[in-house]
Amino acid sequence: MSDPGGYRSYATDDLVTGEGVAVELPTASVGARMASGAIDVVLTIAVLVAGFIAFGLALGEASDAVIGIVSIVLSTLVVVGMPATIETASRGRSLGRLALGLRTVRDDGGPVTFRHALVRALVGYVEIYLLLGIPAVVASMVHPRAKRLGDMAAGTVVVSQRASLRLSPPPEMPPALHHWASTADVTALPSGLTVAVRQFLARAPGLSPQSRHTLGVELLHATLPHVSPAPPPGHHPEAVLSAVVAERRRRDLVRLWREEQLRARVLPADPLSARSTPPG
Repeated sequence: MSDPGGYRSYATDDLVTGEGVAVELPTASVGARMASGAIDVVLTIAVLVAGFIAFGLALGEASDAVIGIVSIVLSTLVVVGMPATIETASRGRSLGRLALGLRTVRDDGGPVTFRHALVRALVGYVEIYLLLGIPAVVASMVHPRAKRLGDMAAGTVVVSQRASLRLSPPPEMPPALHHWASTADVTALPSGLTVAVRQFLARAPGLSPQSRHTLGVELLHATLPHVSPAPPPGHHPEAVLSAVVAERRRRDLVRLWREEQLRARVLPADPLSARSTPPG
């Protein structure tokens, strides 16, 4: 593998937390998504019918043009505006997803914004309401992460919050490289590279020897440009990768601890999260 960016293909299925931790979020099943979607569709239709009845009584003998304009505006607000607003305000939830224990998140694991919710709602109007949900079901069954077309367009994924998450354990610092890593200039690694290294180190024992060696060398070549000086010769690639990620994580934890201490000088400390000593 000569492509120095090939590590990106090794970390495509997991989401990323702030510390570059690979979080294998349980993707919602197609059945759960269909059930939550059905609840949301029923709610939308109920609100739409109630709105039409209310406006019909209020407009009375209005002209056909006025009724047409009101119908278009009401339909847009209920079918597109309402779900986008609810999803944004609830950080990826809806009545159906709340009932099924689901949540919509960005592909990187962060909360959805109004832009994501609006794209999902606009595409959903076509694939769910105009085309009776057939494209949404087919796309969810074909896509490896059960994404419908709206998720593909918005860069989101629906996950289940009722299943346990699996965090890959952080790598340990090899004693032989501790002095080098602690004195080296280790810049922040790209999130994709950090995830790829952590996945590789956690899964290396289960790989074939050839794949293990090839991936280790490839990831090391992608990591070294972020480290200065280079590690001392004679160390295994996996040991160097462990040292770099462990040191980067230690420095990030120290930085977060210092920020907490700085905030504590101005704001009262949170007794549930404040630390009195710096992390090791």
